[in-house]
Amino acid sequence: MSAVRRPADKTILVFSDDPAVRERVRMAIGRRPAPDVGKIVWLEASTGDEVVDAADAGKADVLILDAEAQPTGGMGISRQLRNELDHCPPVCLLLARDADRWLAKWSQAEATITHPIDPVRAAAVVADLLRRAPVPARS
Repeated sequence: MSAVRRPADKTILVFSDDPAVRERVRMAIGRRPAPDVGKIVWLEASTGDEVVDAADAGKADVLILDAEAQPTGGMGISRQLRNELDHCPPVCLLLARDADRWLAKWSQAEATITHPIDPVRAAAVVADLLRRAPVPARS
């Protein structure tokens, strides 16, 4: 009888200048978005510099970035990371409107979630990104 292999925990960094937005994202996605991707360890960032530092240090498997954050939005941060890091984790942008998806393409994000956050869709999007995450997070 072989042992059941459990997926390793995954780290997701959620960025927004608004703590309520970060909370809504965490609550919508939960601790396990799908059985095959392991449990989620959440990191939070309230500034663009925190996101860049965490991504540069390899601390997250997936980044969820608020496109409406101030003073620096998630779209600009996503594009910056894509152009500066050799191994940027997959990025999901949190958008205010579906019409902004074209800007998400410009930012080179792999996925989007829109307000109001649909927990079923958000969990599915994040689980897909975790399955595609190229490099495990470092502590």
